[in-house]
Amino acid sequence: MRIRALIALSAAAASLAACATADRYDAAGDVHALLTSIRNNDRATFDSLVDHQALKGAIETRLVQEARGSGLKGAWQAAAIALAGPAADVAGEALIRPEVFRAAANYYGYTPDRPIPGRIAIASALRPAGDGRVCAAKKDGPCLLTFTREGGAWRLSGFDAQAVDLRAKR
Repeated sequence: MRIRALIALSAAAASLAACATADRYDAAGDVHALLTSIRNNDRATFDSLVDHQALKGAIETRLVQEARGSGLKGAWQAAAIALAGPAADVAGEALIRPEVFRAAANYYGYTPDRPIPGRIAIASALRPAGDGRVCAAKKDGPCLLTFTREGGAWRLSGFDAQAVDLRAKR
């Protein structure tokens, strides 16, 4: 009886691992297309592979965190938090563009002087992020970019807000 339970558990674990691998491979095609659109400054393809609302939400969340940790008191903090949404909309329009994301592509080694790797190589750089999402990360590094399946495509839906410095340079 124990052997059957162990076999069933092993089969379930293998099935889950296969799903994670299939998601990574499937996502890799759209990540490749996103990298190509960034390199070629192809705004239409870029926009089709980016969830603008989710990214603006991430910017807004970061701005709210900054306001809460800023030391502002009372009405000033409330005003900063209230302005986070409109500020995120403006920042999103300014920042969610192919030319801005070239820095992330360069971080992963996808510089203009090198060819974009194929689907298998990209899939190996993706890892499951829970809830059917995958993220792009260097070896043991943090997930910088997160992708979510929407309909038949994987779209850029998040980024590591800690890796992005939204404060003005001094």
